[in-house]
Amino acid sequence: MSVSVEDSSIVGTLVPAPRAVENGEIAALLDRLADLLEIEGANPFRVRAYRTAARTVRDLPGSIAALVAEDRDLAELPGIGHDLAGKLVEIVESGRFPALEEARAQVPSGLVDLLELPGVGPKRAKALYEELGITTMDELAAALRAGRVHGRHGFGETTERKLLHELERRTKPERRSMLAEVEPTAQALVSHLSGARGVRRTVVAGSYRRRRETVRDLDVLVTASDPTAATERLLSFAEVEEVLAHGSTRSTVRLGSGLQVDLRVVKEESYGAALCYFTGSVAHSVAVRRLAQRAGLKLNEYGVFHGDERLGGRTEREVFRLVGLPYIAPELRENRGEVDAALRHRLPHLVREQDVRGDLRVHSSAGDRQGLRGLANAARDRGYEYVAIADRTPAAGGRSHRALREQLDGIERLNDELRGHPLLLASAEVEILEDGSLDLPERLLRRLDLTVCAVHTGFALSRRRQTDRVLRAIESPYFTILAHPTGRLVGDEPRYDLDLERVIELVHEHGGFVELDARPGRLDLSDVHCKLAKERGVGVAISTGAASRADLAVMRFGVDQARRGWLERTDVLNTRPVAELRRLIARS
Repeated sequence: MSVSVEDSSIVGTLVPAPRAVENGEIAALLDRLADLLEIEGANPFRVRAYRTAARTVRDLPGSIAALVAEDRDLAELPGIGHDLAGKLVEIVESGRFPALEEARAQVPSGLVDLLELPGVGPKRAKALYEELGITTMDELAAALRAGRVHGRHGFGETTERKLLHELERRTKPERRSMLAEVEPTAQALVSHLSGARGVRRTVVAGSYRRRRETVRDLDVLVTASDPTAATERLLSFAEVEEVLAHGSTRSTVRLGSGLQVDLRVVKEESYGAALCYFTGSVAHSVAVRRLAQRAGLKLNEYGVFHGDERLGGRTEREVFRLVGLPYIAPELRENRGEVDAALRHRLPHLVREQDVRGDLRVHSSAGDRQGLRGLANAARDRGYEYVAIADRTPAAGGRSHRALREQLDGIERLNDELRGHPLLLASAEVEILEDGSLDLPERLLRRLDLTVCAVHTGFALSRRRQTDRVLRAIESPYFTILAHPTGRLVGDEPRYDLDLERVIELVHEHGGFVELDARPGRLDLSDVHCKLAKERGVGVAISTGAASRADLAVMRFGVDQARRGWLERTDVLNTRPVAELRRLIARS
C-alpha cells in the first residue's frame, strides 16, 4: 500500500496490497484528515487530536499492523483514544479510511497544499478559492504577480513578497543537508559570532542541537550586551549570499550552500527558555507547555510565568524544574515518550562518546600505509582498548580466503607483540548469501573472534525471501553482529525490504547484536530502530566501518544517533571492557 502526503488527489481509499500497511502511511492519512478538517473550520481540539495521533503513529518503534494482528489495545498508545483506535484498526484491516473520504468530499481539491504556505491559513485558503478560483500554488503565484490578491483578506505587500519568494523556492526540491556536512559551517558560525562586541554566549539550537540526521536550517541564539553588533556580525560572515531579514535582535540570511541561518539575540534572563523553545522539537515543546498549563503556569520563549510574575527562564534546567521535570537531553526532545519518562523519573542515562572502548568494524585499510600496525596505533591514539579488523569476504568483493588467512596470522603475531594494548580482534564483514549461509568456510569462521554479518548483494529479493535469508544467518552458530541492518543511506529508503522487527526478535533469541553504522551518510540503525532494539533487549554495536584513520572519528555521529534512540552505556556492546566483551561475544 502506498500513500503520498503530497498527492492532493487522495480521496481516502487505499488499495489493499499483500504487505501490511506501514506506520508512515497511516500517519499520512491522519495528517491529511487534520488538514481537511482545518479547512472546514472543524473544532480545533478535533484537528489537534488527529495531528497528535499522526505523530504517535509515525514515531512508534513497532508496527501498528503488528499490534492489530496481536489484538493489542491501541487506545493504550499516547494520544490515541478509543475512537481513534477503532479507526486505526479499520485502516489496517480494510485498507479504507471512511472519515477521510467524507472530509475529502467537502473540500475543493488542491486547497490542502495552500495551507503549507506562510500566511495562508484555512480561512484564507478557502477565501482564495471562493473569490478568485485559486486551487493550486501555480494559480496563486499567477494571481500574486497579476496583483489580483493585493489587499484581499489582509494580504499586504510584505505578505505577498514572502509568498512569492516561498512559491519560487518550492519549485525547487527541499534540500536537507546531512548533519556532518553542516557541522563545520555551524562551528565556524559560532566562532565568528562569538567575536562580536559584547557577545557572551552563542549556541546553535534546532534540529542541529537535537542531532538529527539531516538539517534544513540553523537556528542560532546569542546573548549580548549589544544586540545590534551581534546581528551586524552575522552579515559579515564570509558564506552569506543573501540577507533575507535584518533587525536589531533578529537577522536571517541564506548562505552560498543554500542553508538558511536565523539569528536571535535574547536576554540572559530568557536564555534557558529561548534555548528550550528554539531547540524544539515543536511536538516536544507543546507537550511541555501543556504540562506547565496544568500547573497554572505560562511557558514561552521568554521564561516561565505565574500570572504576571516571572518565575525563571535563565537556564534550561531552571525551566524544566519549574514545570516539574528533570533536565531532558536535547537528543530526546521529539515527543516520543520523554516527558512521561521524565515525570516517572525513568529517563535514560544516555551513552557518551567517552564511554566507547573500541570499534567493532574497521577495515584494514584504516591503518593507511602502515597496515595493521598503523590501525593499532590509531586505535591507541583514540584511547581504545580493542578494535575489530573486519574486511569484506569474497562475495562482496572483499578478501580472498587465502588473503584472509594471512591477515589472521598477522593479527595473531601483532597481538603477541602488543600484548593486548590495544587488542586486535580477528573478524570479517561476512556476506550473508542469498540462501542465508555465511560467505566463509567453517575452518575460517572458527578462527574469528566475532563475525560482522551483512547484506551487500541481492537487494531485489522479496521482503519474505530477504527476511528469511537474514534469519537463517542469525541462526548460524558463528553469527555475532548484524551490520547496517537495512542497508539504507540517509535520506533514502532502505536498500532492501526486511522485516526488521522479526530480525531483532531472533537476534535477541540467539544472543546476538545489531550494529549502528556511525558513518554520517548511513546512520543505520535509525534512531527509532535503536529504541526498538533497546526495548527488545538487543545490544547495539556502534561501529564506523572505517576505511582510513580519519574515518575513526565519525564514531561521534553514531553516538549522537544512539542517544536519539535512548541508548545507555549498558545498551552498547563496545562500551564494555575487553574481558566482558569477550564473554559476551564468546560462542557456546
